[in-house]
Amino acid sequence: MLKKIGELAREAGRMMLEFRDAASHKKEGHFNYVTDTDVAVQEFLQKELTRLLPGSRFFAEEKENEPLTDAPTFVVDPIDGTLNFMRHRNASAVSIALLEGKKPVTGVICDPYAQETYTAEAGRGAFRNGERIFVSSVPFDQAMVAFGTSPYNQELAQRTMKAATRFLLEAGDLRRSGSAALDLCQIACGRADVFFELRLQPWDVAAGSLLVKEAGGLFFSLGHDDPYYDSACGVLACNGPCAEKSLEIIRDFLA
Repeated sequence: MLKKIGELAREAGRMMLEFRDAASHKKEGHFNYVTDTDVAVQEFLQKELTRLLPGSRFFAEEKENEPLTDAPTFVVDPIDGTLNFMRHRNASAVSIALLEGKKPVTGVICDPYAQETYTAEAGRGAFRNGERIFVSSVPFDQAMVAFGTSPYNQELAQRTMKAATRFLLEAGDLRRSGSAALDLCQIACGRADVFFELRLQPWDVAAGSLLVKEAGGLFFSLGHDDPYYDSACGVLACNGPCAEKSLEIIRDFLA
């Protein structure tokens, strides 16, 4: 199953590169867009993934979704980082998670620009192009902190930037990529140490959260006791040494 999902993710990545100049369309919300390539990739993945696992459900960004159930469900972001994709910034990814009982059991993220595919299965570790990966052991005062700005939710702007300022002053430095899926991959493989965003959707984080946990890191759905994939919420992902201080900071800015 994991091998086939990886193959489909890479094929979706090739579609991204082939149709880089697709038409774009404004969606509801501030600076929120979808391209014809998003739609084409999603349609391809819905057809192939549900064929791979008959009877499974499909939950994705560019469609009307029914509430999650305990049934096997693919949670998909066809292009995470659509604005990056539109501006040819080479920082977008295909994200696929398979949930059972509303929890990820398989996660695949394909970065077609870097030719990197990240994979994880519950209890079996996390990998990049087949090589085992682990989170860093960098302490908080030296941490590289990635973050997202929740641009579609303007009411979070001030809290986000105040939190980012705290991290900048108390940790090492900040990075903003524009793709939560790729940021979570960076945590999983030790290229960054902390990631936070005050509101993300399930398709943004379902695969990446499993990668982080299987790489030895921590993932928190802010405001919930356990990782939560039913609706939008804030998230924090980090290595062990950064957890206590990161949680202390981010909880100061929750609604």
